[in-house]
Amino acid sequence: MVEISELFDLDKTIAKELFDGKTYPWEVLDGIKDFILKLGPTLSPDEYDNPSEGVWVAKDAKVFPSAYLGSPCIIDHGAEIRHCAFIRGSAIVGRNAVVGNSVELKNVVLFDNVQTPHYNYVGDSVLGFKAHMGAGSITSNVKSDKTLVTVKVPGGPIETGRKKFGAMLGDNVEVGCNSVLNPGTVVCRGSNIYPTSSARGVVPANSIYKDRDHIVTKK
Repeated sequence: MVEISELFDLDKTIAKELFDGKTYPWEVLDGIKDFILKLGPTLSPDEYDNPSEGVWVAKDAKVFPSAYLGSPCIIDHGAEIRHCAFIRGSAIVGRNAVVGNSVELKNVVLFDNVQTPHYNYVGDSVLGFKAHMGAGSITSNVKSDKTLVTVKVPGGPIETGRKKFGAMLGDNVEVGCNSVLNPGTVVCRGSNIYPTSSARGVVPANSIYKDRDHIVTKK
């Protein structure tokens, strides 16, 4: 349930080739920076501006003057980067995506139409098509004991070999306001996380996460 093919429609991202040859989505995290630096120079100057080294912004994207775009990053067509957004680098922001007020991104892929509109932190994560993070929700990307992150699936954990790993959100996932997605969280397609949750592990597709002991299938 946590493989790339089960979580994402890869036609909904400019980063489709980044996922080639990979099984699990967290396997792309180490390659985001190099992928951007390879793809960026190939983007049409008729469609994308290159305002600073390692930064490419679609001409029809809207970037507020107070936003910070760290290198490397790609902002795709129709995206909106709002007031005081902080893109630290190694970030791909998909078509029509929203990065809102005081949102921080680091080493992430946001598929098309993703919304991170209010006070979110998203680090070392992949957010699928139309995923939405409610106000104040964040991805926690390092365990408190600094040990390597595992993904807990039925049948036993999957070792990722990663110290930094936020969350993998499948297509059309909704995360409620002020929730924390703990390191190694995978939320499968079409699922919802209740507001103020502390989610961890794997949330099955088309489910509602109320708390750790109450995960119900949508009717």
